[in-house]
Amino acid sequence: MGNSWLRRLSPSPGSGSHKLFCFPHAGGSAISFGPLAKCMGSEYDVIAVQYPGRQDRRHEPLVDSIADLVDGLLPELREAVEDAETFSIFGHSMGSVVAFEACRRLEHEVGASARVLFASGRRAPSAAPPELRIHLLSDRELCEHLLQFGGTPAALLEDPEFRELILSIVRNDYRAIETYECGTDAMVSSPIVAMVGDRDPDASFAEVEVWGSHTSGSFFAKSFPGGHFFIDSNCRPIAQLISDHCARALSS
Repeated sequence: MGNSWLRRLSPSPGSGSHKLFCFPHAGGSAISFGPLAKCMGSEYDVIAVQYPGRQDRRHEPLVDSIADLVDGLLPELREAVEDAETFSIFGHSMGSVVAFEACRRLEHEVGASARVLFASGRRAPSAAPPELRIHLLSDRELCEHLLQFGGTPAALLEDPEFRELILSIVRNDYRAIETYECGTDAMVSSPIVAMVGDRDPDASFAEVEVWGSHTSGSFFAKSFPGGHFFIDSNCRPIAQLISDHCARALSS
């Protein structure tokens, strides 16, 4: 797309297509939403956020706070939103919180509201952080955590060079999410759809239901089979869920 924060993943979005901005998980990159983009169809223009310090932005310094991530991406996101007829936002894990804060900023500063905010695999913003701080784990413990969660090939963690790179990014992102604070009164006007894997060790269905207290609009929650990265094995039903809720919001 000719800018540093946003990557268009849809190969050929149709004219007037609904923009879907996607925010990756801790340690993740824009390309993680490639399979979802393929499932969405030409009526959706899927655009993913690329955080600094990874892939084609690997030479840029990492950003270790949610507020600073939103500050960095907001100018380009604002421009993209202003050019869009309609848009929705999807975040997975840490990305759900970045997406929520970006939604709040767009509403307050631009007067632009996402038709739907999709929050995936993450406890509500106001949830108390777990006692275990992942970003303070040793390298060995952090590797064990990543293997337990899935989403990181074991072969990459066995390679010293890749392991060092992966751990530095993941530790940075966990620092960002584990130092994030949000009050119970933080709200968006966009409807929120929350989703979670039924075997996710990091978020239960009851915990994601609390997302409903952070919107003045409608709320819906659904669980899918799988662990923390349930979106990888449920691409088509998640794409259908997104399509159904966007269509409902666009017709209202």
